[in-house]
Amino acid sequence: MNILIVNNGIIPVSKYGGTERVIWYLGKELTKLGHKITYLVLEGSHCDFGAILILDSTKSYNEQIPEHIDVVHFNFEPKQSINKPYLVTIHGNCNDQREFDINTVFVSRNHANRFNSESFIYNGLDWSDYGKVDLTKKRTHFHFLGNAAWRIKNVKGAIEVIDKSKGEKLKVIGGTRLNISMGFRFTTSLKTRFYGMLGGEKKLDVLRTSKGLIFPVKWNEPFGLAIIESLYFGCPVFGTPYGSLPELIHPSVGFLSNSASELAKEIKNAGKYSAEACHNYAVEAFNSKKMAEAYLEKYQIVLSGKTLNAVKPKLKEIQKEKFLEWKE
Repeated sequence: MNILIVNNGIIPVSKYGGTERVIWYLGKELTKLGHKITYLVLEGSHCDFGAILILDSTKSYNEQIPEHIDVVHFNFEPKQSINKPYLVTIHGNCNDQREFDINTVFVSRNHANRFNSESFIYNGLDWSDYGKVDLTKKRTHFHFLGNAAWRIKNVKGAIEVIDKSKGEKLKVIGGTRLNISMGFRFTTSLKTRFYGMLGGEKKLDVLRTSKGLIFPVKWNEPFGLAIIESLYFGCPVFGTPYGSLPELIHPSVGFLSNSASELAKEIKNAGKYSAEACHNYAVEAFNSKKMAEAYLEKYQIVLSGKTLNAVKPKLKEIQKEKFLEWKE
């Protein structure tokens, strides 16, 4: 099968970029399964296992889709009529009731259900790129992983949890102590260390010696690559019960609460969670081969002329509050 993967980003990703990371591993895995991959992405991209075409915003998508392509996989809403069989993966949220494409795929069951759909595929990663994990290694801190400037990710809440926990420290990947891009914010907590937008081995070194991920998001998280990356390194997840978290985090690999005090109490018991169980769960449930095989099933459906949803997905209910509840 000749598959075109379309995204308005640059691949491969070096630091922050969840969608780019997912489509890279998807294409890599599809290639291993015998398919031919072409990416239609932004200038600056390169790939050693597939072809690269540069996305031109002055042309329609149909003008840029090669004739030999069998199916097109968009990772944003094309908002154009597409001549080839196609599907659209939605990686984020919206808070309006516009209709999504009939061939939309979401990234978790909760994500799909909130848009009146049953069409979803979990993200997966190629764990061989993350290296082997020494699950016996001494763990010295907790970590936060995400774009800390984005208030819905709630790095402030993660710091509250640590400040309520005697003797614990937090390492923040994805933010700085002084942030003026989203208004003046300065973090005074001496128990928290900021590492900025880390990638590669520097990022993984923080995860390798972490006691757990503190992930107190204040929105309905669609999926959360930070969750599965942390689990791979044997880190239990301590987060809020919003979006995909209740379906991804079962009691053997983490704890969910929207209370800083309750999360602080639970991280004292982080040692009771099996690093091996966390690691094995990530490897088995969220690998790129499993994701690729699931997408192949969706590709076959659209190639047969059928649609992925009975009706166009649409958000069931507008969220009135800006942030979901977070308590001390």
